[in-house]
Amino acid sequence: MYNILICDDEKDIVSALKIYLSGGDYRLFEAYNGNDALRTVEENEIHLILMDVMMPQLDGIAATARLREVSNIPIILLTAKGESSDKVLGLNVGADDYITKPFDPVEVLARVRSQLRRYTQLGAKPEQAKPNIYTVGTVTLDEESKRVTVDGESVALTPIEYNILHLLMKNPGHIYSSAQIYELVWKEDSLGAETSVSVHIRHLRQKIEINPSEPRYLKVVWGLGYKMEDRV
Repeated sequence: MYNILICDDEKDIVSALKIYLSGGDYRLFEAYNGNDALRTVEENEIHLILMDVMMPQLDGIAATARLREVSNIPIILLTAKGESSDKVLGLNVGADDYITKPFDPVEVLARVRSQLRRYTQLGAKPEQAKPNIYTVGTVTLDEESKRVTVDGESVALTPIEYNILHLLMKNPGHIYSSAQIYELVWKEDSLGAETSVSVHIRHLRQKIEINPSEPRYLKVVWGLGYKMEDRV
């Protein structure tokens, strides 16, 4: 059973999301502002958070940033239709995905299942699969331990960041478009892929590159996509 935290200051929205998720194997927690959400995560083992952006006391963006200081659990932001700035800002501070209001119940379930699947796969070790270690320059990714190091120092990645890096490091030099990365990592249609992928690529560069503005390893090929290779 997965523990899911639903955080929104509108009780009707919390109730609706609980109805959408009631058919799954989920234990549902409620919070109505960012501070309540932080306390709930401290006191319980939460596997995924649905978090509204606009809330009193502590909004969803600030709460996401605080949570990312201590946890990599999946966070799906709930945003108003057309508020693209909220989506980009949320992804910038560490959110994994977003859902636009008003909600489509099918989309909510699909995104929740997708994030939980990636989170579970990232934390689980293959029982019989032969471990593989990929290295590009000073960046190393260990499939068995799901550990990424740069110059021997561990780097904390979110599940999506890890999966993007894993894809690129398994195929060094191969160029993937934003749409291809989105479809292979998110396992969804690539509509709106450019913004989500570019934000996560920027996060990865900040974590694995000495100078993110002049990346040595994770490079863009203008008009085509991204690739992972050692420049030297």
